[in-house]
Amino acid sequence: MATVNVLNWKKEKVGSIDLAADVFETPVKKEVLHTVVQWQLASRRAGTHMTKTKGLVSGGGKKPFKQKGTGGARQGSSRSILMPGGGTAFGPQPRSYAFVLPKKVRRLGLSMALSHLQKEGKLFVVDSMNSEGKTAELNKRLKAFGLTKAVLVDSEVNNKFNQASKNLPTFKYFPVEGLNVFDLLKYDAAVITKESVAKIVDRCSMEKA
Repeated sequence: MATVNVLNWKKEKVGSIDLAADVFETPVKKEVLHTVVQWQLASRRAGTHMTKTKGLVSGGGKKPFKQKGTGGARQGSSRSILMPGGGTAFGPQPRSYAFVLPKKVRRLGLSMALSHLQKEGKLFVVDSMNSEGKTAELNKRLKAFGLTKAVLVDSEVNNKFNQASKNLPTFKYFPVEGLNVFDLLKYDAAVITKESVAKIVDRCSMEKA
């Protein structure tokens, strides 16, 4: 179990907290992280691409030319896949790209992502996330903290902090419920509140898997 400093937004130590070893010190396996990221991105795909088959193309009720005497192959419809303006054979149809990933693997991936940031010194614990609701004020505070890109995780959504962070494209703010592997790896740094630590440990608990 690692003991880390709890900081204020001036990066001064205001306390300490223990981080559970089974969540924040998990051995990192790239193949597990890759699988979890693939699962997340596959679930986000719309899968609404579609082409029209012969039966879906409008028109084509009239035989395009007579059966015999033309020297060409017979055709029954101008909407055949062989004709200009016709349908498509074996084209894409609406589908879901989502696949099932065991909860145990998802929880393990989240623990690994957190452990990776902790090991690299890119996981910070702060006492609270409060804001005046002004983007400029929050941006100045984050720069003073030494961050240019990070996820900001709170135990519950603070409306003013959420409002202030919306126009910061290199930062993403959400409660513990929104914590995910893709964003942790994409933003490559995380700031969490001390109140959120217990909830994060609960989310990653293998006993619930």
